[in-house]
Amino acid sequence: MEGGMKSTLRYIQETLGIQPTAYSLDKSYLDRLPMYINETYKLYRTDLFNKEIILAELKNNDELSIQQTEKQVQQIKQLLNQKVVIVLEKIQAYNRKRLIEKGINFVVPGKQLYMPDLLIDLRESFVNPKTRQKNDTLLPSAQFLLIYHIIHRFQKWKLEEHPFKEIAQKLGYTPMAITNAIENLKYHDLVEVEGEKEKFIRFTGDRNELWYTAHEQNLLVNPVLKTVFVDEMPKDLFLLQSNASAMPEYTDLNPIRQEYFAIEKTVFYGLQKSNVLLNPNDYEGRYALEVWKYNPLTLVDELPNDRAVVDPLSLYLSVKDSRDERIEIALDQILEKYIW
Repeated sequence: MEGGMKSTLRYIQETLGIQPTAYSLDKSYLDRLPMYINETYKLYRTDLFNKEIILAELKNNDELSIQQTEKQVQQIKQLLNQKVVIVLEKIQAYNRKRLIEKGINFVVPGKQLYMPDLLIDLRESFVNPKTRQKNDTLLPSAQFLLIYHIIHRFQKWKLEEHPFKEIAQKLGYTPMAITNAIENLKYHDLVEVEGEKEKFIRFTGDRNELWYTAHEQNLLVNPVLKTVFVDEMPKDLFLLQSNASAMPEYTDLNPIRQEYFAIEKTVFYGLQKSNVLLNPNDYEGRYALEVWKYNPLTLVDELPNDRAVVDPLSLYLSVKDSRDERIEIALDQILEKYIW
């Protein structure tokens, strides 16, 4: 990743208090676009507040044309079905005004972040994570910590007994990501922070109280970013069963023919970039890969898991919107068994 995109991600992290990761757009997506768009922009994909975003970095700022940019943004949106944010190294005041008038998402690292699609407008200022607007839902990393705390109640290693840095090392996050996740939990009154040199978290209620508080306030998110169907499983890759494939482990629901597996998003995008997935598509295939916003394997680490399935609470969140009466009954069984 080149310096311009690194500075963009760093600016987003500083202003929004999240830690996004960008990936070069896969060739299968680039091939859908006209050649002149690929010649005009360096295209990346990222996730902001649980939404997939295309970052389109203008290769030559001196060639910025608002009229052409508007048309190109519409083309990318239509062809890739994704929200688009233009990345600019610099911008003249009159061009900035015209972009805003036309409602075009753009970011100028260190200067301005304007994303009306995400209700964000930050101009030439640093916004501390503590003072930013309250999100409607937990960050995926914050939800990960909450669920980890609930389902690991009988394990020796407990979140409340370790400082932030050790939590990050244990769970595979950066220290900044853990700090942001805990800040998010604190903002929603789910944890308190103690200590000065080394900081520790204290959850503000019993495990069942924490779950129902977060659930009733609609803070919990579906861990599945999207589902991709393939004809063969990726080789030499251990994945946990998910969705209907995991339900029989926790409920009386019988298994179905379609096989579901959970895969962490960075692992999935790495496979996609390497072009090793056989016939990936959005509709059908022998296997369904659920792309998760957090790592399902780390979440069940050290838990008894003979059938290699995802944790019960993330499973609940991934299927709770189903209108299948059998699923609804099974969901009640999960809560009865695992929210105690």
